[in-house]
Amino acid sequence: MLPIGDDNSERLGPPLATYGLIAVNAVLFLLELNGGDDFVVRWSFVPARFLASPLGDAPTILTAMFMHAGWMHLLGNMLYLYIFGDNIEARFGAGLYLIFYFVCGVAATFAQLAVDPASTIPNLGASGAIAGVLGAYIVLFPHGKVRVLARGGIVALPALIVIGLWFGLQLLSGAGTLAEASSTGGVAYMAHVGGFVAGVGIAFVARGVKAAG
Repeated sequence: MLPIGDDNSERLGPPLATYGLIAVNAVLFLLELNGGDDFVVRWSFVPARFLASPLGDAPTILTAMFMHAGWMHLLGNMLYLYIFGDNIEARFGAGLYLIFYFVCGVAATFAQLAVDPASTIPNLGASGAIAGVLGAYIVLFPHGKVRVLARGGIVALPALIVIGLWFGLQLLSGAGTLAEASSTGGVAYMAHVGGFVAGVGIAFVARGVKAAG
């Protein structure tokens, strides 16, 4: 199932923060293509390297969030960010949404670090932060519908099903990663799980604060 759209009725204007994040990801990817492997290794998050020099390697916690392993990795992530990010931005406001995005990305990075601290494989991608967006979406829009491209054509499915299936896959894959103490197939699944859990937690807090206010 490939998501292609959702309900944007809450949107009052263009989601500038979401568009900005997509633009930064695209620019960094073009820099990657120009810089080659040296650029990727330098600005990706490498767990073992970070633990050896946390202060010196700290910038890679952020830079790695805007890097991707290839065109499909970039386009897939940006599709999910485009579809689901604008709703979270509309609910939080642009400023808080950006803070939320980065917090989820950092949580994702440290989740992967916790399960594979000795890894020398570069970790990169916006997947962890976007997983946080998906987690917040199912909390804040539990009755939302997502249009997906399936074998029978375009159908509208509950967001809980679309995102729940995605998270279930990450959880099962992450369990395999944990058992092997390595990144299965080169994908940092536990980063996805960590970002998702962070997004769910923050959204629950935000929803509670809004209800109390």
